[in-house]
Amino acid sequence: MRLIKIKGLKFSYPYGKRIFNGLNFVLHKGEKIGLTGPNGSGKTTLFHLIMGLLKPEAGEIKIFGKIRKKEEDFFEVRRKLGLLFQDADDQLFCPTVEENIAFGPLNLGKTKKEVKKIVRETCEKLGLIGLENKVTTKLSSGEKKLVAFSTVIAMKPEVLLLDEPNAGLDEETTKRILAYLKENTKTYIIIAQDYDFLKKATDRIYRLTDSKLEPL
Repeated sequence: MRLIKIKGLKFSYPYGKRIFNGLNFVLHKGEKIGLTGPNGSGKTTLFHLIMGLLKPEAGEIKIFGKIRKKEEDFFEVRRKLGLLFQDADDQLFCPTVEENIAFGPLNLGKTKKEVKKIVRETCEKLGLIGLENKVTTKLSSGEKKLVAFSTVIAMKPEVLLLDEPNAGLDEETTKRILAYLKENTKTYIIIAQDYDFLKKATDRIYRLTDSKLEPL
């Protein structure tokens, strides 16, 4: 089952170089894909186009069997796809750890009782018990990354788009994320420069360069 299909995608930033000039990509249900490539090749841009945060110049973006063009087309996409930003500070905007994790489920219409359970289970799985009431700005960079990851998985998305999930993390925290991915998720794309991490976390790895995805 094709969950994401991109065909002939073209995109350039204003006053910048062309990033994509006819990119093609397909993600099937159950695939675990790694994505690497040089800086500026468009890895993060691809995620933002899939989520509708950026608009392509040309080409087709089809997600869950529907072509997505307008802003309203991406409402469903943002409920079912979970995007982890490269910078954790872009994802954490509530005062405490608990409030950040609860934000997504509350906006999905979950009851306070349901959200409390989700927060507890998420913290247990990622080793965040005891940090629930800690002020986000006082977390270490590794803790922030883990909490940002928690805010994504708390929404129970069908597909994860993870942008450098292990960047700046110590070995133990990286193991927590790997264990969670292996035990709890079926479909995702991970951007990372750490090839060893990608080998452990994914089934296939592609290098993005010159609007082409080359298998490694």
